This record gives sequence, C-alpha cells and structure tokens, in this order.
Amino acid sequence: MPPSFVHRITKYDPADRDEHGHYTGAEEAVSDHGLVEAAYLAAIAAFAEASGIDRLEIREPAVTGFVHFGVEPSDGRHGLGGLFPPDLSGYHDGAEVSLPVALELVRGMLRDQGAWCRLEAGDVFTVHVGWDQYVYVGSDRLCADAVARTRELGLFPEPMATSPYAAELEEPDVTEAADEGFWARVRTVLASRKAVLLEEGYVRNAARFHRLTPENLDAVRTGLSPRALLTVWPDLNPDVGAVLATLPEEGSAEFVWEAQDGTIRHAVVDDTEYQELATLVAGARAACALPVYLDERHPLLCAALPDSDGVLRARW
Repeated sequence: MPPSFVHRITKYDPADRDEHGHYTGAEEAVSDHGLVEAAYLAAIAAFAEASGIDRLEIREPAVTGFVHFGVEPSDGRHGLGGLFPPDLSGYHDGAEVSLPVALELVRGMLRDQGAWCRLEAGDVFTVHVGWDQYVYVGSDRLCADAVARTRELGLFPEPMATSPYAAELEEPDVTEAADEGFWARVRTVLASRKAVLLEEGYVRNAARFHRLTPENLDAVRTGLSPRALLTVWPDLNPDVGAVLATLPEEGSAEFVWEAQDGTIRHAVVDDTEYQELATLVAGARAACALPVYLDERHPLLCAALPDSDGVLRARW
C-alpha cells in the first residue's frame, strides 16, 4: 500500500492556477540549478527526517533511451556522474542508497538529464519526480513540521490523495520470474539451437547482450544484474550483409553484432543511418536486427530475475 499522506511540492503558487488546475504564472518549468533547486532538496530532506528515513530504495530505474525527451540536454551520464560507476553498477532496481545520494538522484531528475527512478522506503516513504518540476512526497506520518518548512523555503506543499506516479497505478508488463523453470527452458532451447542471444535489461532503456551457449550459460547467469529483465532471442546470423538488408525501409531498429574481438555491441539506428552502420559493422562475425517497438517484439522467452528468496519484486 502507498503511504497515507502525500504532498505535491512545487514552486508554482496555487493562486496562479486556472479552474482546471493548470498553472498560468511566470515560473519556468525547468530547474534553476540554484536556490529553487536547493529548496526542493531541503524540503524532501525535511519530510524524510520527519518520517525517520535515512535510506531509500531505487525502484524502476531508467536512463535516457534512443530518444531523449528531457528539457535539458543529456550530459552523457544521464545525470548519474559521480554517483555510480560508468557501467552503472549499484544503480538497479532494489538498490538501497543513503539519503544524500537519493537527494542527488532527485537533483538529476529535476534537471531532466535522463535518469529517472522512484525512491521508496516500503509503504513508509516515497519520492516521485514528475514533469515540469512537480515532486510528490508520500509518508505514513502527517509531517506537519516538514510542511511548514517547505513553505518557509518558498515552495508550495499541497495535499494529494495519491501520487500520479505511484507504482500501484501501473500493471507490470512482465510477471514471469526467471526461476529454475525458466533456466530449464533456456537449456532446452540451447539443446536444439546450440546458441541464443540473451538481452539483459539492467535498467530501463539500457541493456547488455550475451551470446549464450551450453558451455557459458552458468557463467553468464552468475554475472547478471539484480532484478534484470531477461529476453531470449534467436542466435546472431553470420551473414551480416543479409541482416543489413532486412532493416526496415522506414523507422528504427536495434542492430546487434559480434565484433572481431568477440564483444557483443548494439545500436539503435534509423533509415538515415544505414550506410554509416554498414561501415561500422564491417568485419563483424555475426549480427541480428531487433524491433524497438513493443508490439513487434516476439522473443523466444522473457522473464525478470527474482530476489534471492525467490520472490519477483521487479516491476518491468
């Protein structure tokens, strides 16, 4: 259950809203990277202190996809630089972070640089950052002092029935756990196909690819990121030219290839980039083209990693 007491925290004066609740004032819908941004972080810290929270769990982490919708340019690290290593280890669903790190994550989301996640402490405390500098803080306590502090900071805390970003309002697309039964099916597929391609979605909009064989399956499985989304595709095709010829005449596709050094690389390309792609993958050992649109994706298998106790908590 979500926390009982939710406040929408913004820099937008309710007096400047029309009859539909739309803001009509002069405040810009971007971060000032300064005093107002600092006020947001101080307000969230006040609610966390009032709720007895000093650590938060990262839920549904995401990074910039092949299309960046942020109002500010991505900094290349999705706003996560200095918080997590370049490979984003530690930034995964279920990872616990200290309150200072959580506040830096909020800062990156306020700046809309690419990274996004829910921050939660079970059903006790939540922080959700929405579009246009809207922040929703939920607590199991009234937090009257934090509400007063938020007003002192020049922001406007407004009570809400629920956060529009509450996970309970969404149905997960993937409900199958990558348990022993799943891995048994993978082994069955490998017995007939000899090799398959495993897509490891470790955060939303980011993935690693592994070419699975009966010999390396256990080693790859050991190194997978917690709660990753696992999608099994047919093996790469050694006729790279034939794969290039199957790319759609219009639109985008994800091109996956095995380089000469054995690494698996991938890139989302559209029809204006095919010539450049052909040059990039010259000499590749094998390749495939995967659809980027959900209704066109038909993998062999798809499941999400459960926790060590066997419970599937990832919400893909």
